Amino acid sequence: MVCAAAVFLGKLIGWLALAVLPMLLFAATATATAAGQVQPEPTIEAASPPLVKLPETIKQPLALDRFTISYWVDSSGQASFAEAREQSYNNSPNRVSLGTSAKSTWVRFQVVNPASAERDVFLQFPHAYHNKSLGFYETDGKRLLRKAVIDLNAPEDNPYLYKGAGVFSFQLAPGEQKTLYVHSVSYSHQWFELQLLDAFHSKQALVSSYTDSALIVGILIALVIYNLLLYFFASKRENIFYSLYLVSAAIWIALSYGLLSGVFEVYGDTALQFHTSLMAFPIFLILFMTEIFKTKLHHPIEHKFLQAMLALLVVAFVWSLFDIQAALQPASSLAALMMVVTLSVGISLWLKGEVLARYFLIGHGFFVFFNALAVLYYKGMLGFHYVTSHGVGIGIMLEALMLAFIIAYRMKLLEDMKAVQEELKLQAATDPLTRLYNRRFFYAEADYLLQRAQSEHYPVSILTLDIDRFKQVNDTFGHAIGDRILQELADILKGSVRESDIVARFGGEEFVILLNKCDFRAASKLAEQIRVAVTKHAIELSASETMSFTISIGLTEVLLGKEQIDDAIHRADLALYSAKKAGRNRVEARV
Repeated sequence: MVCAAAVFLGKLIGWLALAVLPMLLFAATATATAAGQVQPEPTIEAASPPLVKLPETIKQPLALDRFTISYWVDSSGQASFAEAREQSYNNSPNRVSLGTSAKSTWVRFQVVNPASAERDVFLQFPHAYHNKSLGFYETDGKRLLRKAVIDLNAPEDNPYLYKGAGVFSFQLAPGEQKTLYVHSVSYSHQWFELQLLDAFHSKQALVSSYTDSALIVGILIALVIYNLLLYFFASKRENIFYSLYLVSAAIWIALSYGLLSGVFEVYGDTALQFHTSLMAFPIFLILFMTEIFKTKLHHPIEHKFLQAMLALLVVAFVWSLFDIQAALQPASSLAALMMVVTLSVGISLWLKGEVLARYFLIGHGFFVFFNALAVLYYKGMLGFHYVTSHGVGIGIMLEALMLAFIIAYRMKLLEDMKAVQEELKLQAATDPLTRLYNRRFFYAEADYLLQRAQSEHYPVSILTLDIDRFKQVNDTFGHAIGDRILQELADILKGSVRESDIVARFGGEEFVILLNKCDFRAASKLAEQIRVAVTKHAIELSASETMSFTISIGLTEVLLGKEQIDDAIHRADLALYSAKKAGRNRVEARV
């Protein structure tokens, strides 16, 4: 039941993944193209801050998520606000990725209120959770009016930090214009988004910030539980490796997309340490590949490449335990190398005829595609868009679904192989005409049952029987009718005994029955019932003609501990000979 459910669920997941993936691929390609179109040239200097104009009337909602800003990268990381004001800034969209060389970045822009009433404005920095610190500065163009600094290593009771988002509110009088500065200090990769919202849209954005990441993490956790259950039933190591892959991937997704900070308020250096999971889940992916494809046993060259990549990832993981910030510097390049190696190995295995390799390539192909977008995004080569900023999470989820299908499909292959082996065993143990056990199986099973009967002190009896004048039946009606008689007699015998008994065809028209937990008296009664049932049974030769046949039966009770099965069968045969000699169609016993 468990295997059948696993196969069904795996197939369902695979079908859903195959149906959804092409659409996501198309969407991602379009997004990547759009990202390339809007990404600014960093050499364009802005003489004055870009101006953001709010809606004309106070009744119009304020929900600006697309506007122009300017930025300046402080390569020293030590510039004060006064020094930052004097720098030359570059124009950019309000969503931007600047790579690893822009850890300390200043942003500025102007906001004007053309309405005839005062307006409350909320400047939101949704992804503050991945920062080291964040500062907001409000000026009238000349003087600093207010500032708010968020230290993510001391976030307690900070009024400007809410569930991982930085929120800075200010007021604009009718016609008033202000210049805003934002100082973003990241640990490794600099990427951010700014929004200008009214109170309603600010609350709405904060409430719905982590719905998508919560959904992805929920799916991964469900797969973890499911595969742990499979491991307990099947004890397959690929289920453990896959579960650990999912756990480490879920931790990284929850961390990177704000779910960890939003739910558990994990920030700063503490949150940064969780990035070790970024090094962990590729390790478990490679271990999964070596196990599911048995590369060490069947594909030694590919196994060496996977082992080499595994060694690099383990070194990076150990490094991250001691200095996570330094270990994250080459993380994007290491991820790119890992994707090349695993994809190449997958292609090689597919070309060698590995059945599961094509499904792995589908899932891993999407993983590589979306992660490539993410790597380019983190390096500042692609702009800030949902698919680029969430590329790793999307890629992990899609690959996880396909890996679940691979596990289920492999279980199906193993079940099919097991079924074939069982069928071969059954064929070796049974008579092909009657589907009863053959002589070899009977002796092997009978020896075991006699030993058990002796140790547990219960009786065992033996019946031997054959069809009366069977040669004459064959000569008169032909061998086809003779085969039908043998088959229908076999059905009567199987229907007359219990599952614990053994019915076997010894050859020709001779049959033997071992009656488990059955003494001499009960065996005699059963033998007579079988004889009567056969006598009453008619075989239809044509629409108007039928025939019947009879059997003779010899029986004895096994003398446990005093004789072997051959001895008991010999005495039953002597009783059968007596039945034949006495006129056939009768039961005779021999003590």
